[in-house]
Amino acid sequence: MAPAASFRITLQPSGHSFTTDGSDCVLQAALDAGLTLPYGCRNGACGACKGKVLDGLVDHGAAEEQALSVADRAGGLALFCCAKPLSDLVLESREVGTAKDIPVKIMPCRVQKIERVADDVIVLSLKLPVNERLQFLAGQYIEFLLKDGKRRAFSIANAPHDDGFLQLHIRLIEGGGFTGHVFSAMKEKDILRFQGPYGSFFLREESAKPMILLAGGTGFAPIKALVEHAIHKHIARPMEIYWGARNRAGLYLPQLPQQWAAIHEQIRYIPVLSDATSDDDWQGRTGLVHRAVLEDHAALSGYQVYACGAPAMIDAARAEFVAHGLPPEEFFADAFTFAPGQ
Repeated sequence: MAPAASFRITLQPSGHSFTTDGSDCVLQAALDAGLTLPYGCRNGACGACKGKVLDGLVDHGAAEEQALSVADRAGGLALFCCAKPLSDLVLESREVGTAKDIPVKIMPCRVQKIERVADDVIVLSLKLPVNERLQFLAGQYIEFLLKDGKRRAFSIANAPHDDGFLQLHIRLIEGGGFTGHVFSAMKEKDILRFQGPYGSFFLREESAKPMILLAGGTGFAPIKALVEHAIHKHIARPMEIYWGARNRAGLYLPQLPQQWAAIHEQIRYIPVLSDATSDDDWQGRTGLVHRAVLEDHAALSGYQVYACGAPAMIDAARAEFVAHGLPPEEFFADAFTFAPGQ
Protein backbone atom coordinates (compact mmCIF):
# COMPACT_ATOMS: atom_id res chain seq x y z
CA MET A 1 0.00 0.00 0.00
CA ALA A 2 1.34 3.41 -0.95
CA PRO A 3 2.06 5.74 1.97
CA ALA A 4 -0.50 8.47 2.61
CA ALA A 5 0.30 11.89 1.19
CA SER A 6 1.54 14.50 3.63
CA PHE A 7 1.11 18.21 2.97
CA ARG A 8 2.50 21.10 4.96
CA ILE A 9 0.18 24.07 5.39
CA THR A 10 1.63 27.41 6.46
CA LEU A 11 -0.54 30.29 7.65
CA GLN A 12 0.32 33.91 7.02
CA PRO A 13 0.87 36.36 8.59
CA SER A 14 1.36 34.27 11.77
CA GLY A 15 3.83 31.80 10.23
CA HIS A 16 2.15 28.89 12.02
CA SER A 17 2.31 25.61 10.14
CA PHE A 18 0.99 22.07 10.41
CA THR A 19 0.82 18.89 8.35
CA THR A 20 -2.15 16.93 7.06
CA ASP A 21 -2.72 13.87 4.90
CA GLY A 22 -5.27 15.76 2.82
CA SER A 23 -8.29 13.73 3.94
CA ASP A 24 -9.72 16.63 5.97
CA CYS A 25 -10.50 20.17 4.92
CA VAL A 26 -8.01 22.90 5.80
CA LEU A 27 -10.19 24.17 8.67
CA GLN A 28 -10.50 20.79 10.36
CA ALA A 29 -6.79 20.07 9.92
CA ALA A 30 -5.96 23.44 11.50
CA LEU A 31 -8.33 22.84 14.42
CA ASP A 32 -6.83 19.38 14.95
CA ALA A 33 -3.40 21.02 15.06
CA GLY A 34 -4.56 23.42 17.77
CA LEU A 35 -4.90 26.47 15.51
CA THR A 36 -8.27 28.23 15.50
CA LEU A 37 -9.35 29.81 12.22
CA PRO A 38 -12.59 31.78 11.95
CA TYR A 39 -15.64 29.87 10.73
CA GLY A 40 -19.43 29.94 10.72
CA CYS A 41 -21.45 27.19 9.05
CA ARG A 42 -18.66 24.67 8.33
CA ASN A 43 -20.45 23.53 5.17
CA GLY A 44 -19.49 26.07 2.50
CA ALA A 45 -22.50 28.37 2.74
CA CYS A 46 -21.59 31.43 4.83
CA GLY A 47 -18.09 32.49 3.75
CA ALA A 48 -16.83 33.25 7.28
CA CYS A 49 -13.78 31.03 6.78
CA LYS A 50 -12.77 32.56 3.44
CA GLY A 51 -9.05 33.11 2.97
CA LYS A 52 -6.46 33.35 0.23
CA VAL A 53 -4.29 30.61 -1.24
CA LEU A 54 -0.92 32.33 -1.67
CA ASP A 55 0.84 29.23 -2.92
CA GLY A 56 -0.29 25.71 -3.82
CA LEU A 57 -3.45 23.99 -5.06
CA VAL A 58 -6.72 23.06 -3.35
CA ASP A 59 -9.86 21.13 -4.20
CA HIS A 60 -12.71 23.58 -3.45
CA GLY A 61 -15.11 20.78 -2.56
CA ALA A 62 -18.73 21.73 -1.82
CA ALA A 63 -18.19 25.50 -1.60
CA GLU A 64 -21.41 27.23 -2.66
CA GLU A 65 -21.48 29.88 -5.36
CA GLN A 66 -22.94 32.63 -3.15
CA ALA A 67 -20.13 32.15 -0.64
CA LEU A 68 -17.29 31.60 -3.11
CA SER A 69 -17.89 33.08 -6.55
CA VAL A 70 -16.07 32.24 -9.75
CA ALA A 71 -14.24 35.57 -9.40
CA ASP A 72 -13.24 34.63 -5.85
CA ARG A 73 -11.74 31.38 -7.06
CA ALA A 74 -9.93 33.11 -9.88
CA GLY A 75 -8.50 35.54 -7.33
CA GLY A 76 -7.08 32.71 -5.27
CA LEU A 77 -9.70 32.68 -2.52
CA ALA A 78 -11.01 29.50 -0.91
CA LEU A 79 -13.42 28.43 1.83
CA PHE A 80 -11.25 26.58 4.30
CA CYS A 81 -14.20 24.57 5.66
CA CYS A 82 -14.45 22.88 2.24
CA ALA A 83 -11.05 23.22 0.61
CA LYS A 84 -8.73 20.22 0.77
CA PRO A 85 -5.03 20.47 -0.06
CA LEU A 86 -3.68 18.97 -3.27
CA SER A 87 -0.14 20.15 -2.48
CA ASP A 88 1.76 22.02 0.20
CA LEU A 89 -0.01 25.31 0.86
CA VAL A 90 0.72 28.83 2.00
CA LEU A 91 -2.54 30.46 3.11
CA GLU A 92 -3.50 33.94 4.18
CA SER A 93 -5.92 33.76 7.10
CA ARG A 94 -6.47 35.51 10.38
CA GLU A 95 -6.51 33.35 13.49
CA VAL A 96 -8.82 33.49 16.48
CA GLY A 97 -6.83 34.40 19.57
CA THR A 98 -9.24 36.31 21.79
CA ALA A 99 -12.97 36.82 22.23
CA LYS A 100 -12.89 39.96 20.08
CA ASP A 101 -11.87 37.84 17.10
CA ILE A 102 -15.22 36.00 17.11
CA PRO A 103 -18.36 37.66 15.70
CA VAL A 104 -21.49 37.77 17.86
CA LYS A 105 -24.46 36.14 16.09
CA ILE A 106 -28.19 35.73 16.60
CA MET A 107 -29.21 32.11 16.00
CA PRO A 108 -32.15 29.77 16.49
CA CYS A 109 -31.75 26.46 18.30
CA ARG A 110 -33.93 23.46 19.10
CA VAL A 111 -34.23 21.85 22.50
CA GLN A 112 -32.77 18.39 22.01
CA LYS A 113 -32.66 17.02 25.56
CA ILE A 114 -33.82 18.10 29.01
CA GLU A 115 -32.02 16.14 31.71
CA ARG A 116 -32.86 16.80 35.34
CA VAL A 117 -29.66 16.02 37.24
CA ALA A 118 -30.79 17.45 40.59
CA ASP A 119 -34.03 18.78 42.05
CA ASP A 120 -33.00 22.28 41.04
CA VAL A 121 -30.57 21.72 38.12
CA ILE A 122 -31.30 20.82 34.50
CA VAL A 123 -28.71 20.03 31.85
CA LEU A 124 -30.19 21.49 28.66
CA SER A 125 -28.89 20.33 25.27
CA LEU A 126 -29.58 22.59 22.30
CA LYS A 127 -29.23 21.52 18.69
CA LEU A 128 -27.99 24.13 16.23
CA PRO A 129 -29.22 24.39 12.63
CA VAL A 130 -27.59 21.97 10.23
CA ASN A 131 -26.16 24.79 8.12
CA GLU A 132 -24.89 26.98 10.99
CA ARG A 133 -22.34 26.71 13.75
CA LEU A 134 -21.52 28.96 16.68
CA GLN A 135 -17.83 29.59 17.03
CA PHE A 136 -16.93 30.29 20.66
CA LEU A 137 -14.15 30.00 23.19
CA ALA A 138 -14.45 27.53 26.04
CA GLY A 139 -15.94 29.38 29.02
CA GLN A 140 -18.01 31.94 27.10
CA TYR A 141 -21.78 32.38 27.41
CA ILE A 142 -24.91 33.05 25.33
CA GLU A 143 -28.01 35.15 26.00
CA PHE A 144 -31.49 33.85 25.24
CA LEU A 145 -33.68 36.43 23.51
CA LEU A 146 -37.11 36.18 25.14
CA LYS A 147 -40.41 37.28 23.62
CA ASP A 148 -40.85 40.10 26.14
CA GLY A 149 -37.55 41.61 25.04
CA LYS A 150 -35.65 40.42 28.09
CA ARG A 151 -32.44 38.40 27.99
CA ARG A 152 -31.17 35.55 30.12
CA ALA A 153 -27.49 34.59 30.11
CA PHE A 154 -26.06 31.07 30.57
CA SER A 155 -22.54 29.73 30.25
CA ILE A 156 -21.79 27.16 27.57
CA ALA A 157 -20.82 23.91 29.28
CA ASN A 158 -19.34 22.06 26.30
CA ALA A 159 -16.03 22.65 24.58
CA PRO A 160 -15.84 24.35 21.15
CA HIS A 161 -14.87 21.20 19.24
CA ASP A 162 -18.39 19.86 19.95
CA ASP A 163 -19.97 22.73 18.05
CA GLY A 164 -23.02 20.95 16.63
CA PHE A 165 -24.84 21.53 19.90
CA LEU A 166 -24.71 23.63 23.06
CA GLN A 167 -25.01 22.32 26.61
CA LEU A 168 -26.20 24.60 29.42
CA HIS A 169 -26.56 23.95 33.16
CA ILE A 170 -29.66 25.76 34.43
CA ARG A 171 -30.50 26.16 38.12
CA LEU A 172 -34.09 26.81 39.17
CA ILE A 173 -34.33 30.31 40.66
CA GLU A 174 -37.23 31.02 42.99
CA GLY A 175 -39.50 33.49 41.21
CA GLY A 176 -37.45 33.26 38.03
CA GLY A 177 -39.72 33.40 35.01
CA PHE A 178 -37.37 31.82 32.50
CA THR A 179 -35.91 29.13 34.74
CA GLY A 180 -39.42 28.34 35.96
CA HIS A 181 -40.45 27.84 32.34
CA VAL A 182 -37.46 25.54 31.73
CA PHE A 183 -38.40 23.35 34.69
CA SER A 184 -42.18 23.28 34.26
CA ALA A 185 -43.14 23.91 30.64
CA MET A 186 -40.20 23.53 28.24
CA LYS A 187 -40.38 20.50 25.94
CA GLU A 188 -38.01 18.78 23.58
CA LYS A 189 -38.12 20.27 20.06
CA ASP A 190 -39.06 23.72 21.38
CA ILE A 191 -37.38 26.50 19.39
CA LEU A 192 -35.39 29.25 21.12
CA ARG A 193 -33.34 32.21 19.91
CA PHE A 194 -30.07 33.34 21.40
CA GLN A 195 -27.23 35.77 20.81
CA GLY A 196 -23.55 35.19 21.44
CA PRO A 197 -20.92 34.29 22.22
CA TYR A 198 -20.04 36.76 24.96
CA GLY A 199 -17.50 36.98 27.73
CA SER A 200 -13.80 37.21 28.48
CA PHE A 201 -13.76 34.05 30.62
CA PHE A 202 -11.70 31.66 28.54
CA LEU A 203 -8.48 29.68 28.83
CA ARG A 204 -5.27 31.65 28.35
CA GLU A 205 -3.47 28.95 26.39
CA GLU A 206 -0.22 30.87 26.01
CA SER A 207 0.52 30.42 29.72
CA ALA A 208 2.40 27.44 31.13
CA LYS A 209 1.28 28.03 34.73
CA PRO A 210 -0.66 25.39 36.67
CA MET A 211 -4.34 26.19 37.01
CA ILE A 212 -6.79 26.30 39.89
CA LEU A 213 -10.35 25.96 38.61
CA LEU A 214 -12.85 27.16 41.21
CA ALA A 215 -16.58 26.45 40.75
CA GLY A 216 -19.57 27.21 42.91
CA GLY A 217 -22.81 25.37 42.06
CA THR A 218 -23.65 25.66 38.36
CA GLY A 219 -20.47 27.67 37.96
CA PHE A 220 -19.19 24.21 37.14
CA ALA A 221 -20.60 24.67 33.61
CA PRO A 222 -17.86 26.89 32.11
CA ILE A 223 -15.21 25.10 34.19
CA LYS A 224 -16.35 21.87 32.51
CA ALA A 225 -15.90 23.54 29.12
CA LEU A 226 -12.39 24.71 30.02
CA VAL A 227 -11.34 21.24 31.19
CA GLU A 228 -12.79 19.42 28.18
CA HIS A 229 -11.12 21.93 25.86
CA ALA A 230 -7.76 21.46 27.60
CA ILE A 231 -8.08 17.68 27.37
CA HIS A 232 -9.02 17.88 23.69
CA LYS A 233 -5.99 20.04 22.92
CA HIS A 234 -3.65 17.84 24.99
CA ILE A 235 -2.75 20.71 27.31
CA ALA A 236 -0.60 19.13 30.00
CA ARG A 237 -0.65 21.97 32.54
CA PRO A 238 -1.71 20.79 36.01
CA MET A 239 -5.37 21.51 36.73
CA GLU A 240 -6.86 21.45 40.23
CA ILE A 241 -10.68 21.54 40.19
CA TYR A 242 -12.36 22.75 43.38
CA TRP A 243 -16.15 22.39 43.11
CA GLY A 244 -18.19 23.76 45.98
CA ALA A 245 -21.87 23.22 46.78
CA ARG A 246 -24.14 23.37 49.84
CA ASN A 247 -24.92 19.64 49.86
CA ARG A 248 -24.08 16.48 47.97
CA ALA A 249 -26.93 17.00 45.49
CA GLY A 250 -25.34 20.31 44.48
CA LEU A 251 -22.46 18.34 42.94
CA TYR A 252 -24.88 17.35 40.21
CA LEU A 253 -22.40 15.60 37.87
CA PRO A 254 -20.10 14.00 40.46
CA GLN A 255 -18.71 11.21 38.32
CA LEU A 256 -17.46 13.47 35.50
CA PRO A 257 -14.61 15.24 37.34
CA GLN A 258 -13.79 11.97 39.08
CA GLN A 259 -13.32 10.38 35.65
CA TRP A 260 -11.14 13.26 34.46
CA ALA A 261 -8.89 12.86 37.49
CA ALA A 262 -8.73 9.07 37.11
CA ILE A 263 -7.74 9.23 33.44
CA HIS A 264 -5.51 12.33 33.30
CA GLU A 265 -2.64 12.54 35.74
CA GLN A 266 -2.45 16.34 35.46
CA ILE A 267 -6.02 16.73 36.83
CA ARG A 268 -6.91 16.74 40.54
CA TYR A 269 -10.50 17.04 41.79
CA ILE A 270 -11.50 18.37 45.23
CA PRO A 271 -15.25 18.59 46.01
CA VAL A 272 -16.25 20.75 48.97
CA LEU A 273 -19.61 21.02 50.79
CA SER A 274 -20.49 24.06 52.87
CA ASP A 275 -23.68 22.78 54.56
CA ALA A 276 -23.46 19.00 54.52
CA THR A 277 -26.04 17.19 56.64
CA SER A 278 -26.15 13.68 58.05
CA ASP A 279 -28.28 12.68 55.05
CA ASP A 280 -25.34 13.52 52.76
CA ASP A 281 -23.11 10.92 54.46
CA TRP A 282 -20.20 13.18 53.47
CA GLN A 283 -16.63 12.23 54.35
CA GLY A 284 -14.97 14.83 52.13
CA ARG A 285 -13.88 18.45 52.53
CA THR A 286 -16.23 20.96 54.15
CA GLY A 287 -16.47 24.73 54.44
CA LEU A 288 -16.16 27.48 51.85
CA VAL A 289 -14.68 26.22 48.61
CA HIS A 290 -12.18 29.06 48.16
CA ARG A 291 -10.90 28.45 51.66
CA ALA A 292 -10.15 24.85 50.68
CA VAL A 293 -7.79 26.24 48.04
CA LEU A 294 -6.00 28.30 50.68
CA GLU A 295 -5.75 25.29 53.00
CA ASP A 296 -3.93 23.42 50.22
CA HIS A 297 -1.73 26.30 48.98
CA ALA A 298 0.24 28.53 51.28
CA ALA A 299 1.30 30.64 48.29
CA LEU A 300 -0.38 31.18 44.93
CA SER A 301 2.24 33.27 43.14
CA GLY A 302 2.89 30.62 40.49
CA TYR A 303 -0.74 29.90 39.55
CA GLN A 304 -3.54 31.00 37.27
CA VAL A 305 -7.04 30.91 38.74
CA TYR A 306 -10.31 30.51 36.84
CA ALA A 307 -13.33 31.08 39.09
CA CYS A 308 -17.03 30.91 38.36
CA GLY A 309 -19.95 31.18 40.76
CA ALA A 310 -21.84 33.65 42.93
CA PRO A 311 -20.44 37.19 43.18
CA ALA A 312 -19.73 36.80 46.91
CA MET A 313 -17.57 33.76 46.23
CA ILE A 314 -15.74 35.50 43.40
CA ASP A 315 -15.06 38.64 45.45
CA ALA A 316 -13.82 36.68 48.48
CA ALA A 317 -11.64 34.41 46.37
CA ARG A 318 -10.08 37.32 44.48
CA ALA A 319 -9.22 39.27 47.62
CA GLU A 320 -7.87 36.33 49.61
CA PHE A 321 -5.98 34.73 46.72
CA VAL A 322 -4.23 38.01 45.89
CA ALA A 323 -3.36 38.36 49.57
CA HIS A 324 -1.70 34.94 49.29
CA GLY A 325 0.50 36.01 46.39
CA LEU A 326 -1.67 35.45 43.31
CA PRO A 327 -0.89 38.14 40.70
CA PRO A 328 -4.17 40.06 40.17
CA GLU A 329 -3.86 39.69 36.40
CA GLU A 330 -3.86 35.89 36.78
CA PHE A 331 -7.37 35.80 38.32
CA PHE A 332 -10.07 35.24 35.68
CA ALA A 333 -13.69 35.18 36.79
CA ASP A 334 -17.27 34.83 35.66
CA ALA A 335 -19.73 35.92 38.36
CA PHE A 336 -23.25 34.48 38.06
CA THR A 337 -25.80 37.22 38.72
CA PHE A 338 -29.57 37.18 38.38
CA ALA A 339 -31.73 39.62 36.49
CA PRO A 340 -33.89 42.07 38.51
CA GLY A 341 -36.98 40.28 39.73
CA GLN A 342 -35.15 36.96 39.96
